[in-house]
Amino acid sequence: MALNDIIFVKGQGGLGRPLQGEDFISGLLIYAASLPSGFSSSNRIKQFFSVADAEAAGIKADYSDGTAATGSYAVSATGSNGDTLNIKVTGVDGIVDLGTYTKVSGDSTTANVATSIAAVINAGTVTHGYSAIATTSTVTITAPKKNGVFLNSGAPIAVTIVGTIAGTITQFTGGVASKQAVWHYHIAEYFRIQPQGNLFVGIFAVPSTYTFAEITIMQNYASGKIRQIGVWKDATFAVGDLTTIHNEIVANDDANHKPLSAIYAADLSATADLSTLTDLNTLSANKASAVIGQDGAGLGSLLYKSYGKSITVLGAVLGATSLAAVSDDIAWVGKFNMSNGYELDTLAFANGVLVSASSQSFLNNLDNLRYIFLVKYVGISGSYINDSHTAIVVTSDYAYIENNRTIDKAIRGVYASLLPALNGPLQLNSDGTLTDTTIAYFTSLAETNLTQMIRDNELSAQQVSINTTQNVLATNTLIIAVKLVPIGVARAIQVNIKFTTSI
Repeated sequence: MALNDIIFVKGQGGLGRPLQGEDFISGLLIYAASLPSGFSSSNRIKQFFSVADAEAAGIKADYSDGTAATGSYAVSATGSNGDTLNIKVTGVDGIVDLGTYTKVSGDSTTANVATSIAAVINAGTVTHGYSAIATTSTVTITAPKKNGVFLNSGAPIAVTIVGTIAGTITQFTGGVASKQAVWHYHIAEYFRIQPQGNLFVGIFAVPSTYTFAEITIMQNYASGKIRQIGVWKDATFAVGDLTTIHNEIVANDDANHKPLSAIYAADLSATADLSTLTDLNTLSANKASAVIGQDGAGLGSLLYKSYGKSITVLGAVLGATSLAAVSDDIAWVGKFNMSNGYELDTLAFANGVLVSASSQSFLNNLDNLRYIFLVKYVGISGSYINDSHTAIVVTSDYAYIENNRTIDKAIRGVYASLLPALNGPLQLNSDGTLTDTTIAYFTSLAETNLTQMIRDNELSAQQVSINTTQNVLATNTLIIAVKLVPIGVARAIQVNIKFTTSI
């Protein structure tokens, strides 16, 4: 046995130092009426390398931007000595016991009783977070802000009396959820999955009509470096948003050599049956994906109750996309376990329905509709993304996030290598065809970054070809054909197995 000692274990990733390359650079677009302390109307975008960076900019998980709900108990009869009154509240954490008051002879008036009940509650504030004040005969109870809107409905205050003490309960009202706690959650989830991430966060005013032009504003701010962006819409899910996002990216980002993919999340809390969602195979929005999964028992679940709207797993899915090589399917079981044993261990959908309560046919149907959520597999612990769907027909070449990220990286690479040759000379043979040296030069330029992608296992093969007979003198345009063989994905593995008499 070793001598007693103080042992240090060095962690990794706490500094959030950025990785090589730029494939992991991400964005998170948030729509909100108010801004954290580190943001302003003229400074709406910040770059974060860690959760601590976000907290330093005012995005905190302390629920300080929420409003506490208040309820009350008005004492109308003092009861007899020895009578007891117990108050419990069903909050976002479950049933909380605020303490039991026992009537003593000194509490001869209803005001005295109210003061003593408040004292009992306040004695436990450090444990349960609730506080109280007594005004004449009424005990006003203030709930922790993390309860948000949860206490505003139903009958969360329950009073149990033994004896003849009497009074009237007024249930909680006035609770307002913290928005920053939700933003903090998604940022923290992003960095939990991708500890060395690089995240641009933009917070913009809620528009009267969502055009998602803010995606381009953020991409321009980041000098075109954002590769994937999460779009957090604090309003009802609208399938048309996916097409609008796609069109914005294609017209104003892809067209200007700044391609990226978007992951969209919005409120589905009022949609009882998710199988009624629009089939995304009917869209042509391969630049956008829709996330409808959510945590079912951890912090995400608490926030869902507190916020009263869908929270989703947007931050975690964005983190997985940032962590993935461009050719990776983020549903790869061997690489992308989304649970840490607590968060995203119990799985739900964005309407609060547990995945475990859903039939396999229901899950298959949602997958066929091309939405993104989390699932469990028999025989392995953890939680995993169902697939990397985009909002386009499954037969499209761009039906999955990795298809879009791979070709976007190839386009960026070919563009960068060819750019120095723009407006350069094209040497021709006497018959007007392109010379071998010209063909070799431009082929070499176009292949440079594609060859590196093959070495990095992001492409299987590539081919660059140039027609020597094209009339560049008439068109002033050199046409280069590029063919790519992507990395395959084992979306299904078939095993043919049987008994035999010998091998």
